[in-house]
This record gives sequence, structure tokens and C-alpha cells, in this order.
Amino acid sequence: MPAAALTSKPLPTQSTAKRPVLLDLPYAPVEKRPLPPGRPREWYVTHNRRLKAMRLAIALLDSGVYMPNQARNETIRSTAELIGVHPPSDTTCHMVRALMRYAR
Repeated sequence: MPAAALTSKPLPTQSTAKRPVLLDLPYAPVEKRPLPPGRPREWYVTHNRRLKAMRLAIALLDSGVYMPNQARNETIRSTAELIGVHPPSDTTCHMVRALMRYAR
């Protein structure tokens, strides 16, 4: 008998499951560190926006949204509510789609 016939069938993953796999929320929040002082205010705004966009992009990918055209503003905002962050602005939603686009 071939060796391939003896191996068991793997469990379904996000890409092969018939239904979306539920989002696995983090078990403990990441410890926050203070940002470096002395930068212009715009740097902090951009930095926090990038972090938020990255968190949202990861949550969307975990929930089965893989293509940027699947991630409409409503989808991104509902994911933000699900993971417990404030609703993102249109600019942040655009940044989430850009992260998903360039991660491929």
C-alpha cells in the first residue's frame, strides 16, 4: 500500500473549511510601552494609525477575508468592534486594504 494512503486526512483549515472559522481572540493583551518623547504630534498619529491598521488586517485575515476588495469599510468597522478597538476612519480603512494588498 502506498505511504500516502496510510496518512490520515488533515483537519480543515481556514482555507478548506466549509464555514468561516471563528476569530481566535488573544488570550492576554500585549503589554504597552510608552512611545518615544520629542516627536511631532503627526508622527504619533501616523504611528498609532499604522498599528491599528495592522491589527485590523490581521483580524480580517484570521476571519477569512483575504482580498482587499472583500474588505469594505463596513466589514473593517465590524471587525474593529469585534476585536474591541474604536471604529477606524476612512483613511485607516484605506490603510488596512493597502496592507492586505502588499502582503501578498
